[in-house]
Amino acid sequence: VSELLFAGFLNGKGIELVPCKTIPMEVPANAEIVIEGWVDTNELIWEGPFGDHTGFFSLADKYPLFEVSAITHRRDPIYLTTIVGLPPQEDYYLGKATERVFLPLLKTLIPDIIDYHLPMFGAFHNFVFVKIAKHYPMHARKVMSSIWGAGQMMFSKFIVVVDEDVDVHDEQDVMFHIGANVDPRRDMMIVDGPLDILDHASPYYGSGSKVGIDATRKIEGEGIVRDFPDLLTMTP
Repeated sequence: VSELLFAGFLNGKGIELVPCKTIPMEVPANAEIVIEGWVDTNELIWEGPFGDHTGFFSLADKYPLFEVSAITHRRDPIYLTTIVGLPPQEDYYLGKATERVFLPLLKTLIPDIIDYHLPMFGAFHNFVFVKIAKHYPMHARKVMSSIWGAGQMMFSKFIVVVDEDVDVHDEQDVMFHIGANVDPRRDMMIVDGPLDILDHASPYYGSGSKVGIDATRKIEGEGIVRDFPDLLTMTP
């Protein structure tokens, strides 16, 4: 999603733009500070390590050099920044707000999703808890594959899918249903694909394996399935 389109969505109207001084681009008219320039993809320099939102120092690597051609700013500009580190830091709460704002968009791409939760310990991309209304065999696996194909959700390393009566924002409830409903051999799917470049556990830079866990109640057509008991509840 275009950053300007997203900003307009949050703003309730289009973002007013003005031309840059030295490059043929436009920037928000109310920007505090504008750094203009270009990136030379042929000139790579070592960068890092930096303390990151993962809670670790991200590994040093080579990145393209940015050549600055102009810096402009408002009168008495405010420099905005966030503090990152071992969760929770400021970026976690920004990420949580983004999770809520993007839910309608994710549901547009994947209508099967009722709700989702990015737990704090997952540092945005390590864990995703997803709630669905299950309608057919392997429905949870279809949703996992759809999430791995949805923009930056492709970086999700562990996806857990639960039934619609589970509170995805209650991590104890999710873990209870993983323990109760999952047979590891039958209900876990391991795939290979792109991962966040900050994932130091991946065997390759930016790629490795991901796990989908189907913690829904199993039905006929999903392998060897015994009868699933009813949840123990008390009458009013």
